[in-house]
Amino acid sequence: MSNTNGVIIGVDPHKMSATIEVIDTHEQLLGTGRFPTDKAGYSAMRAYVKQWPNRTWAVEGANGAGRPLAQRLVENGERVLDVPAKLAARVRLFDTGHNRKTDALDAHSIAVVAVRTPGLRILSADGELEALRMLTGRRDELAHQRVQSVNRLQRLLSELVPGQRKRDLSAAQAKTLLATVRPRDIAGKTRRRMAAEQIADLVVVDAKLKKIKAELKTAVLARGSSLMDIHGVGPAGAARVLADVGDVARFADRNRFASWTGTAPLDASSGEQNRHRLSRAGNRRMNHMLHIAAIVQIRHDTEGRAYYRRKLAAGKTPMEALRCLKRRLSDVVYRQLVADNNAATAALDADPGGHSGATQQSSAADLPPRIDTSDKPLPGPAPSTLRRQPHRRKTLARTGP
Repeated sequence: MSNTNGVIIGVDPHKMSATIEVIDTHEQLLGTGRFPTDKAGYSAMRAYVKQWPNRTWAVEGANGAGRPLAQRLVENGERVLDVPAKLAARVRLFDTGHNRKTDALDAHSIAVVAVRTPGLRILSADGELEALRMLTGRRDELAHQRVQSVNRLQRLLSELVPGQRKRDLSAAQAKTLLATVRPRDIAGKTRRRMAAEQIADLVVVDAKLKKIKAELKTAVLARGSSLMDIHGVGPAGAARVLADVGDVARFADRNRFASWTGTAPLDASSGEQNRHRLSRAGNRRMNHMLHIAAIVQIRHDTEGRAYYRRKLAAGKTPMEALRCLKRRLSDVVYRQLVADNNAATAALDADPGGHSGATQQSSAADLPPRIDTSDKPLPGPAPSTLRRQPHRRKTLARTGP
């Protein structure tokens, strides 16, 4: 914590209230309080802390439950740190000898984490990134809504047209199936009407998804990201990465990034037995995005499919080989993020007539084929792999499963 002469304000945020504790860099208690999160309560909280001009706020879960309060503080020019909930839980356990939670204990542990932990993420005002987060969240909501509509439609059609269930059902295909049915009984007519309503809902959702996909693509390109160059990463996946990662500099290396994405296996070795087990930790949205990208690569003629098959030939199960590919893709995404960040930094310092961004040539260079399920780094450069092949894309789309 670099603010050595100031105070730390630990914040335990909730929807309707926020509990704070103010401590100095020697962890001496200076003040506490509990304030509503409405306009009057927020103003009262800021008025209370004005007695400490050199202050830093430490908010637990600034990308989750604490985001609304953290964003308000940042917009008002306050210095805000993001404190991971896991670190606060550890401090609370070591400090009290148990893990029982109260708002006051939470605020204290959050403040202590900020004092003791260097390198916590400093929040910054970024309206474009916040808009990207909102668009990504909205897209996910629409995708879930579409799945629900399709499931309801499938259930109705299976009763109206037995034996004609289709796995990937579109609105046009559902209309074609429904047009072949003319029930005469009241139950059948009601079922058909409900199916028609579900199709109408599906058409509306598909139109919204198409529109928001175009918005996401524009927003991703506007931020100078090349993530969509990676085969299997589309506008929604790239936007999810940018929205959740924020500043890639907060990850020391690709291994930390893989741990955050949940693709780095956990060491479960004991004695002479050397083994790893699946990690259920990390950002599950990012893990899902990498899973989708891996499946897409396996289904097409890509380096990812070749790598997957090499793992199968080496004796790994399909799931183990898929996890290896996800870990590899995590490294590719990390290197692309770093390259994009370096290119953006270079562009700020480049001549108006210069050409910046040439470093992107090998930005997605992947690991050697010898990579295993371990998250230990392997030395040596490698050629660029697992990238989308623009000149072959149409052929792959026609011949892919």
